[in-house]
Amino acid sequence: MKLNKHILLIVLVALGLLLPSLAPVGDLNPAFTAQAMGSKETPKQAHEAFMERLQPRDSLLIADQIRYGARIYRLEDGTRLTPEFRGTLSDSLMTVRDWHIDTLKAWTPKEGPSRSDIEISTILTSFEAGTFDLPGIIVERWFKDGIVDSLTFEGREIQYCTMPVDTATFQVHELKAQIDYPVTFVEILPWIGGALGGVALIVLAVWLIRRYLHRRDEKILQREPAHIVALRKLDAYRGDKYWTEDKQKQFYSGVTDALREYIAARYGVGAMEMTTRELFQALKGVELDLTLRTGLQHLFETADFVKFAKMTLPREENATVVPFAVQFVTATYEQQLQEEAPAAPDATGKSRTQTTNKEA
Repeated sequence: MKLNKHILLIVLVALGLLLPSLAPVGDLNPAFTAQAMGSKETPKQAHEAFMERLQPRDSLLIADQIRYGARIYRLEDGTRLTPEFRGTLSDSLMTVRDWHIDTLKAWTPKEGPSRSDIEISTILTSFEAGTFDLPGIIVERWFKDGIVDSLTFEGREIQYCTMPVDTATFQVHELKAQIDYPVTFVEILPWIGGALGGVALIVLAVWLIRRYLHRRDEKILQREPAHIVALRKLDAYRGDKYWTEDKQKQFYSGVTDALREYIAARYGVGAMEMTTRELFQALKGVELDLTLRTGLQHLFETADFVKFAKMTLPREENATVVPFAVQFVTATYEQQLQEEAPAAPDATGKSRTQTTNKEA
């Protein structure tokens, strides 16, 4: 009989030692888990959500933020958590930060999986005064083996206050206009710099324009006289190498172009863009020797027949073209010199021009 009592006592002691190790500690109720694993949390605290003020005050003022959430102890690593409110958040409350999961402490036992203390929290605030009920929190746990369960945490009550106004000493003041500060030199400096920069740009532009015009005038003054240019171009057509049938068009075009450029420079008419008829219409008001005018018109009309009607002229006709063109240039240039030179007085003290007019 005594032997049976001893055997029964040994069996009960063995069962008492084996049962705690067989139970899945992380899967138990949070309150039981806190007690079984030696946590200081009481069963009531383990089921209740926590709330922390982020502003160190003894009361909540409008726009103060709070951290609201739940803690789970000794959770097996690899477990996925999904928190959400158990109910609807009040319209007066605003979420500043969404749910955030943080590890408070990690446990690595000699045997079994690693475990951690987890904190789940969100940040809330309110811009209205009053007392509000924070909804409870439901946390779904998704274990590695596919099992899903939920932990429920009770909500809390919070009160937001406004700054009290001391009506005994409070006074309503009139609205004041904006203060007119004196303008400082630092504020005026950018405007002065901009004005000086604008004046500098204008002076630079005027200088560049005057420089361009001065250089252009220098180039005009340095340019060779029109009669020199015309005689040089006409000299290139001397000889009979351009008298052949296939080169007569080039010959007459070159001679008449040289004369057109000279006439444009000498008399100021747009000879290069005019037809033969238009050119001589423009030269009607120009004082020219009748022989020169008749010969020039005959040369230009003959050149038109050669260029446009493909007329071929004999050698005798071609031989007179360049000499006449040279004669026209030199004669009109000498006439220009006589017009520009001052009249020299004769022995009687009268100018030669006056004497000539009287004799005539």
